[in-house]
Amino acid sequence: MAYPTPTRVGAAVLASQSVSLLGFRYAAVRFTQSVPSGLVSLDIPSKRRHLLCQAASNIAPEQDVLSPSPPPPQETAVVSSSHSHSTTPKQQGRDPAIVRQQRLDRRRQQTTYQIAAIAASSFIVATAILATWYRIMLHLDNGEAFPYIDLALTLLLAAGGMVGMEMYARFAHKILWHDNKLGYAIHKSHHVPRVGAFEANDIYAVMNAVPAVLLCGYGFLRPDMIGGMCFGAGLGISLFGMSYLFIHDGLVHKRFPVGPLADVPELRRIAIAHQIHHTDKFGGVPYGMFLGPQEIEAVGGKEDLDRLVAARANVKTDSAR
Repeated sequence: MAYPTPTRVGAAVLASQSVSLLGFRYAAVRFTQSVPSGLVSLDIPSKRRHLLCQAASNIAPEQDVLSPSPPPPQETAVVSSSHSHSTTPKQQGRDPAIVRQQRLDRRRQQTTYQIAAIAASSFIVATAILATWYRIMLHLDNGEAFPYIDLALTLLLAAGGMVGMEMYARFAHKILWHDNKLGYAIHKSHHVPRVGAFEANDIYAVMNAVPAVLLCGYGFLRPDMIGGMCFGAGLGISLFGMSYLFIHDGLVHKRFPVGPLADVPELRRIAIAHQIHHTDKFGGVPYGMFLGPQEIEAVGGKEDLDRLVAARANVKTDSAR
């Protein structure tokens, strides 16, 4: 059958999901690079993260995990009521007006990128809903009964795609990106300080977007149950990628601000579990993302994880005072 032009347009819109996501990723990391060094620096959460992970491996449970060895004399960490930043002797002599203006500019940039994050997510979700509705309308326009089975398979495969991607991420992260020499040659850029807006490891995000675009496009253009299943699987991969972007790149690695997501206890626990991965304390576990806490617990790390979560909660409480 000849598909109407709106269908082809809809498929093109679906394909634009990945373009939108990658565009937001670029804007977000560019923002991270544009922040003046030393002023409300995004590196300070990373230092605190390293401190907390060190607490899990080096400090006894009864010790204060927020009491590390004395900091080097050339730098003093300062925690304010709403932001964490570092101040060096060089910065202490700067014009206070310039410092205030730069902090104000950064807050404006944070607000801008929080809006961009919400807009990008809303666009992807709205596009998925619209495309699903349009697929159903194609059935009804052809005089067919409402495709309940088709819709059920789409939703089932969307949920299955998200869960399946978590399992795939765990497998790919360990077997393909760490244990494989070629894969680690690229992934290593994620385990060293990033220079510039991107890291070589970002190529894996692009590679994972390809099957999502292909499945969504093919499933959208094929008006039967197989098409519905492919379409649902593509949606599941897309939604997983969107969630991974916010939690991994935003919440864990601070490549852009995530706003209220940082205050969700379960997401903080997931983020801290991934931070433990970067310490190699449990041989690199967890390799997954959203089930990372369960991976940690499975290798006997529940006590360490609980202590780090409690320490992070104490830091947030002290900062809010």
